Amino acid sequence: MMNVVLVGCGAMSKQWLDAARQVDGLAIVGLVDLDAERAKARAGEYELTSAVIGTSLDAVLDQTRPDAVFDVVVPAARRDVAFAAFAHNCHLLTEKPLADSPENARAIIEAAKQAGRVHAVIQNRRYVANVRRIRRFLESGTIGNPTSIHADFFVGPHFGGFREEMAHVLLLDMAIHTFDAARYMAGGEPASVYCQEWEPANSWYRQGSSASAVFDLGGGKVFTYAGSWCADGFRTSWEGSWRVVAERGSLIWDGHDALKAEVVVPGRDGLFDRTEVIEVPPLDASDRVGGHLGIIRDFMHAIETGTEPETHGADNIKSLAMVFGAIDSAETGRRVTIAREVP
Repeated sequence: MMNVVLVGCGAMSKQWLDAARQVDGLAIVGLVDLDAERAKARAGEYELTSAVIGTSLDAVLDQTRPDAVFDVVVPAARRDVAFAAFAHNCHLLTEKPLADSPENARAIIEAAKQAGRVHAVIQNRRYVANVRRIRRFLESGTIGNPTSIHADFFVGPHFGGFREEMAHVLLLDMAIHTFDAARYMAGGEPASVYCQEWEPANSWYRQGSSASAVFDLGGGKVFTYAGSWCADGFRTSWEGSWRVVAERGSLIWDGHDALKAEVVVPGRDGLFDRTEVIEVPPLDASDRVGGHLGIIRDFMHAIETGTEPETHGADNIKSLAMVFGAIDSAETGRRVTIAREVP
């Protein structure tokens, strides 16, 4: 049995708790929130009748002595939660982003290393079935090496709360999903970025609801991102809409179920090379999927076996570096080099 304390009982905690109750051998033994009534309400909703409720993470950890902490707090509080978890010898699974600044991200990863604890991030879009299929298909070389990856993300959610008051809200709170998926699918290492942010006249966010960025992923690969969190009408999937252009063909994915590829074949029709539709193979038995559920299971497996989970912090910081590089570029108006070193 693995005992866990969850800290941060806002709306996002429901996804974590929905997944957690499907995992055999996992028990939520404590709930922490600055608003004790909110934590009590969440405990009642999920029938966690024996869970310790509190407003102090340290106090609840002292009382419950769990194996791990699930961090679902706002990004600004993530460093404090991480340090408290490691001080109590707990493993840590955290909501994205990994941290609210590059300095805090490095500090958290170093603290996990010093404590000898497993530290991973809920980068749940990586566990989407079609993301896995695309990665495997591109690795097969069927359409050659990818040369450019393009993602569009256009939705208009009215969250209310802290997101509508955040700076760089799209880049910091959402774009990391797309950035991480692009890095994973294309097998790229981010080298540089040029990014522009703007605030449309109809925006209900304080700053940074819309952005466009161009990344150099190394090895001749370019990744372009265009997104908005205040785009009404014709909204994309939460996964975005994708096109991958490769040396001998292309792949498109609508972010839902439509995944198609074409490969160049001999001959031309006028100005254009001939292409034919080819199948993108289904999931392989070894592909890990399941969103939050899949990541929680991998996190537990890593603890039990002493291995690293796929979304461990020292890898995820590379995707976070894309976020902070884009923010730096948007603020300075210049192309920014993305540091590749990992603590």
